[in-house]
Amino acid sequence: MTDYDAIVVVSFGGPEGPDDVLPFLENVTRGRGIPRERLEEVGAHYGLFGGISPINAQNRALVAALEAELARHGPPLRVYWGNRNWHPYLADTIREMRDDGVRRALAFVTSAYSSYSACRQYLDDIARARADVGADAPIIDKIRQFYDHPGFVEPMARNLRAAIDSLPVEHRDHARIVFTAHSVPLSMATSSAYVAQLLEASRLVAERGAPELTDHGRDLDLVWQSRSGPPQVPWLEPDVGDHLDSLARGGVRAAVVVPIGFISDHMEVVYDLDTIAVPRGRDAGLAVTRAATVGTDPQFVAMIRELAVERIDEQRPRRALGSLGVQPDVCAAGCCPAPPSRPGTPGSGGGNGRPPV
Repeated sequence: MTDYDAIVVVSFGGPEGPDDVLPFLENVTRGRGIPRERLEEVGAHYGLFGGISPINAQNRALVAALEAELARHGPPLRVYWGNRNWHPYLADTIREMRDDGVRRALAFVTSAYSSYSACRQYLDDIARARADVGADAPIIDKIRQFYDHPGFVEPMARNLRAAIDSLPVEHRDHARIVFTAHSVPLSMATSSAYVAQLLEASRLVAERGAPELTDHGRDLDLVWQSRSGPPQVPWLEPDVGDHLDSLARGGVRAAVVVPIGFISDHMEVVYDLDTIAVPRGRDAGLAVTRAATVGTDPQFVAMIRELAVERIDEQRPRRALGSLGVQPDVCAAGCCPAPPSRPGTPGSGGGNGRPPV
């Protein structure tokens, strides 16, 4: 048994009003030499939403739901929240935890997968923030990846089913399921299990949410979005918008876009998908709908509690639905290394130009 005092939700952060947008973007792109006019161009996308990223309200809702779950079922862990790029900054949160008497905590990172940007960079963020706080900062252990946990897969399968059922009746039996996740540089993809884990999560969700559309040996459609960086640097492809165009040209009449790479409806979902990709698919002639993310689904929140309990009690059985096995508690020292270089501009698929939030 390991004694923990708290759990901290660790996320990316985002602006909470128009005055925050440019300072936030400067945080995200610091050291990359991005011209101010380019940041202003990207910032205009936030203007469509009042200069507010949805991720902050979603993280507050997740914290509240997790607090309620722990209050009902235990263990008695205090819940905190800290970000990489905006308030509450992770170092400030860890300083608050220290002042509250927290000595050892678990970290729940708002990404289900392995890669440099989805896992290793958050471990680096935690280490840097603890160093900023000092020698008396609490020890923080990251919870394992959960892409194949039933608490993630089963809510996503229900969301897929609901999205299919929202299509006109004449399209439901032949809709194409298009799973999408954040693109990363090929150098990052080839040094991690990111693609394999996304394929596994997509398969698990499709088999449970739409067996009638996936039981004929059809390959999964896993595509990418929210690309950033210069065009000469290879990233995972195809882009979701390009793929929807291709489906329409090939005679497909309906598609369900499933944001399998994300846990909440933040800017990559409401802008890159809802504002750009889904309308593009409709303009191409497809009947397109988008599945919801897990958000604060009770089963998903209960999963976070379960993952905390399994770290406290190492003898507790650990659940995973996929064929890749239960992920380790502690990442190997050399796993998911940073890409060789990270130049370029903030951007997303199709030249939309926005950093990940």
